Amino acid sequence: MPRLALVFALLSTPALAQVSTLAGTDGKNALGTVPCATNAGEPLRSCNAELRRHDDGQITLAVGMGNGEVRNIYFTDGVPNSTNSAARLSYETQGNVMVIFVDPGEVYEIPTAALAAQ
Repeated sequence: MPRLALVFALLSTPALAQVSTLAGTDGKNALGTVPCATNAGEPLRSCNAELRRHDDGQITLAVGMGNGEVRNIYFTDGVPNSTNSAARLSYETQGNVMVIFVDPGEVYEIPTAALAAQ
């Protein structure tokens, strides 16, 4: 099992006991779930997600928002730099987890190790 799959499956957010899971991987991309909240004030829940690695080294995290929409978060060198939303994007690292915020109230969590260069 590739390192990405292993860390994506095992790391969690201790405070809320939400866990990133892995349903499958082809060694480059991964399907699973990530803790997320898509509306301000709602608790984190598991959202379907796909981590896509591109040949140029960039990464896209596609997260199902539960309403038929998908939030794409784009990374360069392991850092989120934009989304498919016009809203403000920010992030912080809490231990081994990157917490990504999209205004006004979206929150997504992903293990930092999943974003490391392969």
